[in-house]
Amino acid sequence: MKKLSAYDVIVSPVITEKATLVSEANQIIFNVAPRATKTEIKAAVEQLFKVKVTAVNTLVRKGKLKTFRGRRALQSDTKKAIVTLAEGQHIDISTGL
Repeated sequence: MKKLSAYDVIVSPVITEKATLVSEANQIIFNVAPRATKTEIKAAVEQLFKVKVTAVNTLVRKGKLKTFRGRRALQSDTKKAIVTLAEGQHIDISTGL
């Protein structure tokens, strides 16, 4: 298998109310590539943001069946990663890379 680059692993940050609340616990939520592993996610965050990561938790949200203008379609699955940073580390998501 081809190894993913750091920019391919991290798709986007999640900016929601819940993501803002967990940021107080030194955690950040990212949308990640579906085939990215925890070690690849940790290495990508450390490389891109120059921070120390202590833990990575992942979850896969299964695609939902939606109806739009009478047509039914299945949304694709999405994978999210909850990244816990070391004490004293910080990432400002609003500034981007």
